[in-house]
Amino acid sequence: MSNIESVLNETRVFEPSAEFVKQANVSGMAGYQALCKAAEQDYAGFWAKLARETLQWKKPFTKSLNESNAPFFKWFEDGELNVSYNCLDKHLAGQPEKTAIIFEADDGKVTKINYRDLHARACQFANGLKSRGIRKGDRVIIYMPMSIEAVVAMQACARIGAIHSVVFGGFSARSLHERITDAQACAVITADAQMRGGKVMPLKPAVDEALAMGGCEMVHSVIVYQRAKPDTVRPDTAWNAQHDIWWHDLVLGQSTACEPEWVGAEHPLFILYTSGSTGRPKGVQHSSGGYLLGAMLSMQWVFDYKAGDIFWCTADVGWVTGHTYVAYGPLAMGATQVVFEGIPTYPDAGRFWKMIQNHKVTTFYTAPTAIRSLIKLGGELPRQYDLSSLRLLGTVGEPINPEAWMWYYNTVGQARCPIVDTWWQTETGCHMIAPLPGAMPIKPGSCTLPLPGIIATIVNEAGDEVHDQHGGFLVIKRPFPSQIRTIWGDPERYKNGYFPEEMRGYYLAGDSAHRDEDGYFWIMGRIDDVLKVSGHRLGTMEIESALVANPLVAEAAVVGKPHDIKGEAIVAFVVLKGARPADPATSAQLAETLRTWVAKTIGPIAKPDEIRFGDNLPKTRSGKIMRRLLRAIANGEEISQDVSTLENPAILEQLKNPVR
Repeated sequence: MSNIESVLNETRVFEPSAEFVKQANVSGMAGYQALCKAAEQDYAGFWAKLARETLQWKKPFTKSLNESNAPFFKWFEDGELNVSYNCLDKHLAGQPEKTAIIFEADDGKVTKINYRDLHARACQFANGLKSRGIRKGDRVIIYMPMSIEAVVAMQACARIGAIHSVVFGGFSARSLHERITDAQACAVITADAQMRGGKVMPLKPAVDEALAMGGCEMVHSVIVYQRAKPDTVRPDTAWNAQHDIWWHDLVLGQSTACEPEWVGAEHPLFILYTSGSTGRPKGVQHSSGGYLLGAMLSMQWVFDYKAGDIFWCTADVGWVTGHTYVAYGPLAMGATQVVFEGIPTYPDAGRFWKMIQNHKVTTFYTAPTAIRSLIKLGGELPRQYDLSSLRLLGTVGEPINPEAWMWYYNTVGQARCPIVDTWWQTETGCHMIAPLPGAMPIKPGSCTLPLPGIIATIVNEAGDEVHDQHGGFLVIKRPFPSQIRTIWGDPERYKNGYFPEEMRGYYLAGDSAHRDEDGYFWIMGRIDDVLKVSGHRLGTMEIESALVANPLVAEAAVVGKPHDIKGEAIVAFVVLKGARPADPATSAQLAETLRTWVAKTIGPIAKPDEIRFGDNLPKTRSGKIMRRLLRAIANGEEISQDVSTLENPAILEQLKNPVR
């Protein structure tokens, strides 16, 4: 088959300032290229040197990379360490009083905790887990709101060698049940409720419902954090004295000291089930040593971490971004970070900007979806706040449209903060392709170049490399420390999904991409989202970018549906910056205006056949657009899958009406 065609033409380039280059952890392209050359000359030795310098080991490793049972690679396998020790204990001598977490609750209440107290609370909770018989290798489900307690729970599991699996608090009881049974978890850590947008949303009832579905007999403990008013117990908090215990009762009287369980570098740190999967859940298993190394190096290289930074990643701990850049990476670096319970639009659309102002955030990392939503709700709002503390911006989760990038750069970053547009996955554990902000020029919409030691390229369906400026499948040619080790309980699914035979041993990312004349990578969307229109293979992201470049459009999502002549027709779901037109004639006129815009911007081949306007797009509570639902709507299919994880399920009905 032909290569995937790139139709996006973006030529703007932004050089890092001399001041930023001078202070950067990796300074200038020469610094970046020196690291890449070191990896090229001695790949295993490059990573071994970094692992010895970056991590604290109880027992030093003597083996770096073991490829003897590919693709089940092992890194630093005879070394021993503890992830919680690397995140907490090592800071007690030098900076115990340094603030570790600034927690802002949904209602605006701020709580701060320093490294000494965070360590004490993690130890107390770890001792509490041990008192329930939870040991090294046991699986523990964490189903909690964003909170200091969620981080404590993750750190406590790591401390005793238990394998945690965090489930996003927006998932349904059925999704929770699937994960409990697949992991064969012995315990669930949850809360009576969570607070979002001024609303109390129960959590414990979903746990009870999941356990009642059967097959959960191995769960002997349900630990419940009391998030609702401390002097009340919610009426919907049913209690089973056989296995339920309040968090505060569990830690009562427990010691604030807990010797870490020293584990091998390959010991599983966590299982994280990929979101939005169909059929049986897919548990991505990560190691302890290699994963933490990736988290820390990307904090140093991509986020250019400095000791005085106030770091804020807006992701929930239910996703991998919240694992790597909330629960582990910042703490391993000894950073002060912001953890936020609420949503960006409550009590108004200025919430993010007010928090940056109040907490003097220096590094801000959020999703393009959040950025586009905030443009729609108040594009001028950031100018009303003092954002002068910011020095670095980042995006994560999907490619960012160039026009949204420009708004982020000019309005939020005031044209002085580099933007690190990061490409990575649940399976990679940390950034793979991203700008090193003091090293390389950045281009709106491009994740730029691979991190040192990450050997990425683009191939066609036969596994042959394609030339620059042609699209294809994004692959990583060599194993890397932070990558997925297997799919929990299903090694064959791991091999077939990520290392198919036609890819010649390369890791298949599942994304399509192309490189430009400078070798910069541009993500074009998931392989599954590639459209085949009149013999052309087009990435959805580029059409979405063209739509969002129109000054009337806040957000867009593009899917395909079968077409008798062209193979696939392009269907665009569009959210406007202003109100959605109520009059069908106005809608039709606006739709034609946007179709013409796309045709002029990137060519007639990419012109949408249908445009549907909505007040929003169907998104999970983490902000992820559910494109599978959009495909079902475009095809006129009945939606049979669980939509309980959607933030706005009512939007589905609105999007069923095409404008032709």
